[in-house]
Amino acid sequence: MTTPSDAAPLSSAAFSTLKKSARMPVIFLGHGSPMNAIEDNAWRRSWQSLGQSFGAGGSYPAPQLILCVSAHWLTRGWHLTAMAKPRTIHDFGGFPQALFDQQYPAPGAPAAAGEIARSVSAPTIGLDDHEWGLDHGAWAVLKPMFPVAAIPVVQLSMDYSRPPAEHFALGQQLAKLRDYGVLIVGSGNIVHNLRAMQWGAGPDKAYDWAKEFDDKVASQITSGNLGELQKFQSMGQTATLAHPTYEHYLPLLYTAGAVGAGDKPRLFNADFQGASIAMRSVIWS
Repeated sequence: MTTPSDAAPLSSAAFSTLKKSARMPVIFLGHGSPMNAIEDNAWRRSWQSLGQSFGAGGSYPAPQLILCVSAHWLTRGWHLTAMAKPRTIHDFGGFPQALFDQQYPAPGAPAAAGEIARSVSAPTIGLDDHEWGLDHGAWAVLKPMFPVAAIPVVQLSMDYSRPPAEHFALGQQLAKLRDYGVLIVGSGNIVHNLRAMQWGAGPDKAYDWAKEFDDKVASQITSGNLGELQKFQSMGQTATLAHPTYEHYLPLLYTAGAVGAGDKPRLFNADFQGASIAMRSVIWS
């Protein structure tokens, strides 16, 4: 990995690879099992429908670039993918070969990644030009949304060692990208406890603690109290059960941080997979 130069951070006005645009929405997607990328279910169909709402005749402009924050890329410090051709990473095991055969050959955007990194005042964001790519938290939702894979994609890692407030604050700094054709997509889950999963449970089945946590987060989103999302650990044992580790929650903080004062949320996929994974998703525009 490389790091940006020590030059002063760029202002949004200094972008040269990104062009001023109508404001893009910001999206958090509950991605659940990797199999959702290829199975014909309601969650995958919702991602397909969402993708069709971008571009000519749709509700939203066509993105120039997608910046994806996935639960599955944790690093010391923060990094952006900056390779021209990010590889498709199959970071899972025990699934059918059909899932491993999936490819998402979206181009990267090395120059834009560098500009985005330099536009952030703190923390320093490094540039990864060869190690990572697009993990399943990214491609498993982007492939149903944008199957042609023509829109450049960069992925932002997360430093799990840093407190939730720093993730939210970085999302606030990324908000300016929305005015330059960048679609910010967070991919994780509002509730994510693999050890408690009940395979075969219907989408309307969930543990009481899973429903409690999901309902609390949904209430904070709909009421606009997005700053409260950083304080999820105050829910004590409910939060611990909802997230034995909370890397799947953190992408929500980036997207919530990037929300503007006039944005309104639309929640969808408000159900569960395996009783312990909340698929709830939200788009703000």
